[in-house]
Amino acid sequence: MLKALIFDMDGTLVHSDPVHLEAFAEVLKDEGVAIDEEIYRSKIIGRTNEAIFASLLPHLPVDRHEAYADEKEATFRRMATQLKPLEGLLDLLDWAEGSGMKIALVTNAPRLNADHMLEVLGLAGRFKVEITIEEVERGKPDPLPYLTALQRLGLKAEEAIAFEDSPSGMRAAKAAGLFSFGVLTGLTADEMRDVGADGAIMTFRDPALWEILEHRTGR
Repeated sequence: MLKALIFDMDGTLVHSDPVHLEAFAEVLKDEGVAIDEEIYRSKIIGRTNEAIFASLLPHLPVDRHEAYADEKEATFRRMATQLKPLEGLLDLLDWAEGSGMKIALVTNAPRLNADHMLEVLGLAGRFKVEITIEEVERGKPDPLPYLTALQRLGLKAEEAIAFEDSPSGMRAAKAAGLFSFGVLTGLTADEMRDVGADGAIMTFRDPALWEILEHRTGR
């Protein structure tokens, strides 16, 4: 029986990728690193800041990577003030809560970003469990963030469904044993299925999602 829904944040709760791209571009322009859609998709989406800056600025030491990461996240928070929840999300959360389900957040983002984004989206306080990058030794694509969420929820993998938008996030969710939907804010359905997605949806109103929810809840 389905008992919980577990969400990634960026690209899943909200289509925030264009703002992240803009923030990376602004912070890295003085290093001569141009960030476009292809670079964002191949080297940034879903990865930890540690991995991103090591890839984009391999000639710089780790402390400079960390400084750039902090600057980028501060720039993102400054820019991300007008974002809205993905279509159908609020109705899905209301349905889950009304059905007695638990709701969790699992993100590679830092706590400051998570708090900011949830406040902007009007979702502060709605997640029973919130796992950010500071709370685990290894971020996605490692399954540890999802395994930690399941442990805190007191549930088995088969009792939850995950929602992800990136290859690294999907690999993490599937490695944790979760039935997982790919949210198509950045990748195609084929790309998401190639990394293990059980289903792919454009928004949270997609009939394919509700068919599974009704089946898993016996309704």
